[in-house]
Amino acid sequence: MIKSNKITKIFGGLLALLFSASLWAHGGAAGTDTDQCKFELEKDHWLHYTAYQPQSFPAEEFCASLPNLNEKILLVFDYQDNRYRDNTVEFEVTKEPEGKRVFFLPGAKHKKGTVELNLPNGVSEAGKYLIHITLVPDKGERLDAHMSFSAGSGKATATTTYVIYALFLFGGLYMAYLSHAGFKRKVDEILAKIAS
Repeated sequence: MIKSNKITKIFGGLLALLFSASLWAHGGAAGTDTDQCKFELEKDHWLHYTAYQPQSFPAEEFCASLPNLNEKILLVFDYQDNRYRDNTVEFEVTKEPEGKRVFFLPGAKHKKGTVELNLPNGVSEAGKYLIHITLVPDKGERLDAHMSFSAGSGKATATTTYVIYALFLFGGLYMAYLSHAGFKRKVDEILAKIAS
């Protein structure tokens, strides 16, 4: 029979995984070191990017892969510092490799530090897309950054999300095991049969 403290150690290890940085979509760390949803316009100056498909996945955030075609897409960019709020920035989305423009937001200053690109019909073709961000300073040369995403994968929830759900389910069952004598007895009987 498996002893209670062994189960406690297993549960503690699984709970520690829940708070592991590798399980979280943006890396679970402060700053941009592990954030895969970012653009570096200039050295050490970043924009954070999040994509949404609110009609089918109202609670999901996406980065490099959007599941559905022909559905509203919101691309949200947050300036990581105040540096770009006084500069003109333009945004373009193109279908690759042909470079066909599917969205363009002319250059503007975004004082609040957040830019929302609304593609009301999404994109119609599966494949790779490129987001072009161009900083147009008052003086000096234009700076360009690019980030790709794919569309039409049909998959929304990441494997790590299912792992997190499983950990919560396991945690709930373990709490029931510890707090209900009848449930504990049944689980112990099943584990005894498995062990023999």
